[in-house]
Amino acid sequence: MVSTSLLPLESPSPAYICPYDQACSYLEEAARELKLDQNILEVLSNPRKVVTVSIPVKRDDGEVQVLAGHRVQHCDILGPYKGGIRYHPAVTLREVSALAMLMTWKCALVGIPYGGAKGGIAIDPKRYSIGELERITRRYTSELLKDIGPSVDIPAPDMGTSAREMAWMMDTYSVNVGHAVPGIVTGKPLSIGGSRGREMATGRGVMIVVREALRDLGNLVIGTRVVIQGFGNVGSAAALLLHEAGAKVIAVSTGSGGVFAEKGLDIPALKAYAAENHRSVVGFPHAEPISNAELLTLPCDVLIPAALENQITEENADQVQAKIVAEAANGPVTLEANRALDARGIIVLPDILANAGGVVVSYLEWVQGLSYVFWDEDRVNRELEYLMVHAYRQVIQQSKARQIPLRVAAYTLGVGRVAQALSDRGLYP
Repeated sequence: MVSTSLLPLESPSPAYICPYDQACSYLEEAARELKLDQNILEVLSNPRKVVTVSIPVKRDDGEVQVLAGHRVQHCDILGPYKGGIRYHPAVTLREVSALAMLMTWKCALVGIPYGGAKGGIAIDPKRYSIGELERITRRYTSELLKDIGPSVDIPAPDMGTSAREMAWMMDTYSVNVGHAVPGIVTGKPLSIGGSRGREMATGRGVMIVVREALRDLGNLVIGTRVVIQGFGNVGSAAALLLHEAGAKVIAVSTGSGGVFAEKGLDIPALKAYAAENHRSVVGFPHAEPISNAELLTLPCDVLIPAALENQITEENADQVQAKIVAEAANGPVTLEANRALDARGIIVLPDILANAGGVVVSYLEWVQGLSYVFWDEDRVNRELEYLMVHAYRQVIQQSKARQIPLRVAAYTLGVGRVAQALSDRGLYP
């Protein structure tokens, strides 16, 4: 068992599956397959830096609340740290640490020169005004000034944050260094150096790997029955792109519930409906209500969990009826559930591959920001297409060559590249 000495222990409920323990299990599985040196495994199993800062914020009513903000930097062997900032009540240090580790393997898998990082604050952004969120974001950024930078650590949006928060982060950093620094964050508005295609990037990446997997099965996207759990930025983008490609998206859900239509949902109309109803799809006309639990077990060709982690577990894996499960979220399928799905012949497209489109276009945005040369959306999408298809093909080849599941194949590629780089660079001093 790898050590995790840099992180505090938590005591959640017995049914809780710790994301960090699960991430370490994936690392160990890849290490066994690669016959990785134990010393290298020890280095890779621990984050390089764990930062927790105090964020005092004055609420609109004058009350001062003190929040805790985290930033975990897992590994910078291949390049600067990269990872999102998450605002969600369930944020914990170990969850953020797990996501930072996954980012390391994800970046290595798709061949971009980044290491993994992740940040977060345990708040429900819906309970804060825009002014309060701005004060929280700016204070959090100022506390991290020594730990982030365009060649050090480049944050991005994640659950609960958006281009708006990235604009505040960029401005705070820029004001403190005395000049505009567009490369400090990605996922920014276009007006201040954001990239065209970034908003749809993660969903587009999901669509691309689903299309390739269907093609390998001898099927087309046209007529494919798709179910999507989660209708935020990623889920809605994947839904729209698959709908435009001819797929039938028969069910979609948000945290408050979902909708089902046997003949397929009108996704553009559903997006408009959700925008007018606090991002909820509940009550959408010409569709039947469905719960999140029921949605995961619908008969379909492709199931896309695009919400939170630990959605498909040992308890419901035997009820999944999809042919392909594409992990648009981070860690929606547990390790044991993945094994159960593999045993039933269900293809699981792992998160470090399926949802890598976001970090790919973040990388392209960073490159544009550093060069001050900006591309049109067609070029961005072409670059994304190439990197995603190339990574998918390498995972398939690795899976066949080693006779291992796709997830293990993806991890052996990502972990193996970082391990090789660590071996080549050596240890300082």
